[in-house]
Amino acid sequence: MQSPGGQTASYLSFPYAKSFDRSTQVPSMSTPEFVPRLESAERFHSVGTRPVPASRSTIWSHSSRVAVFWAFCDTLCVLLAAALAVRVRLGNFITDDSVFQTQSMLSSSPWASLFYLCWFTLALILASRRMHLYAPIELRNTLHDQRLTIQACCTAGLLLSGALYLARGQVVSRAVVLLTITFTAVLLCTRRLIWRAIVYRRYDRGIETRNILVVGTGRVGQALRHHIEGIRHLGFTFKGFVHLPGYDSDGVVDSADVLGTVDEVLELARKHFVDEIFLSAPCERGLVKRLVQQAREAGVDIRVVPDLYDGLAWNSPIEYIGQFPTIPLHRGEVPVIGMVMKRMLDIAASSVALVLLSPVLLAIAIAVRSDSPGPIFYGSERIGKKARVFRCLKFRTMVPDAERRRTEVLHMNERDSVLFKITNDPRITRMGRFLRKYSLDELPQLINVLRGDMSLVGPRPPIASEVKRYELNHLRRLDVVPGITGLWQVQARQDPSFDSYISLDTAYIENWSLWLDIKILVRTVGVVVAGTGT
Repeated sequence: MQSPGGQTASYLSFPYAKSFDRSTQVPSMSTPEFVPRLESAERFHSVGTRPVPASRSTIWSHSSRVAVFWAFCDTLCVLLAAALAVRVRLGNFITDDSVFQTQSMLSSSPWASLFYLCWFTLALILASRRMHLYAPIELRNTLHDQRLTIQACCTAGLLLSGALYLARGQVVSRAVVLLTITFTAVLLCTRRLIWRAIVYRRYDRGIETRNILVVGTGRVGQALRHHIEGIRHLGFTFKGFVHLPGYDSDGVVDSADVLGTVDEVLELARKHFVDEIFLSAPCERGLVKRLVQQAREAGVDIRVVPDLYDGLAWNSPIEYIGQFPTIPLHRGEVPVIGMVMKRMLDIAASSVALVLLSPVLLAIAIAVRSDSPGPIFYGSERIGKKARVFRCLKFRTMVPDAERRRTEVLHMNERDSVLFKITNDPRITRMGRFLRKYSLDELPQLINVLRGDMSLVGPRPPIASEVKRYELNHLRRLDVVPGITGLWQVQARQDPSFDSYISLDTAYIENWSLWLDIKILVRTVGVVVAGTGT
């Protein structure tokens, strides 16, 4: 193992960590370039190489994967609707049995019934795709979304009826057909309403919102800013303007809202965790192309107002942000399905763990209260994804006035640079030392996971004083939701090197997969049982 100032330690057995030694680290804030975000899964396996601009095929392949996920959800809704329709028919909730018997449909030609059900499902998916129902919900309001859903179900129903008529599908109950179409429409509308409500609630809490920069301080840029701020459910957070010398000639804007000039756009994007850049000022074609290239290297999406750049992206679709038409020039790769699966794993695992460990939590709470005076829990203000502040819960392991006595023990710090850790900290209580040894003090963070502030796996959430000392490339840690455990915890928990700390967190972010999370969770069990905490 190297010294704190040396190269990355030799224990980095994680397969991608070798690409993150100090020879490949990004220059500090004083350097005009920083770590380019990787834009696709293929590029994750070539860390350190020159990023390849995202092509249209890459963008569409990502959109197709998201569409497949939602199409699968629609298929489940159709199957449930069909089952409900048959149950209602067989349950004599419909009394007109004089024409076509449902039991006859089920017994005489089950393969024909299955064929018609598959045809209806396929027609529904194609109609939904055609009506852009698999696009992000921010591009449609609630009523429009519901209308399109009903329209897609009716279209698929008409195609099913046409197929029954042409094939003379006399064996299929017309009542079951009508009920299936109706129940499908109800289930899809309900599913989309629930999903929209979940997304809007997360936006209200500041979770998963997209930070934006507006290039251009003119009237168009200000109108765009007010439009976005006025429609909160769009999920955008305005961070500031970027000044275009020579082009911003109209309009007046508060100087506090101008973060810098167009030459600083990459640095501004990293400092403010920007997800998307809007070009609102008319400028020369070469400048726009340069901004697009820089946005690709930074992994930031970029849009333009279409009437300002006539012909620049004539084959790109127009997307409405509220009532504001925009053209996407570049859209990065976001593993939406993977993120949904990760969130589902967090909710399921944390819920089960809280229930199963409730006797342990109660016993620890009693022990903490009996061991020393003071509160049972300790809430610390931590910095989460995109610099969002949240309250991180832990069992109290120190004396109540530990924060006030922090200056007394600063000289005992055993970690380098930003990190702060003391093995034999005099402020730690007797019970706190036991809890830290087996990481039991962090069990209340399962509540943070359930709330969405944290994940089971991810970089540890830093405190504000640490973030203030970060260099530009260190902010990469804040691009994802922080976790209870992570690659650093299972790989190099005792290593004092801040470089190793950053390298492992960056390696985890750049090479994330659900399988990697599962492996880290499994290894965490061994680390906890071994009692390597301090």
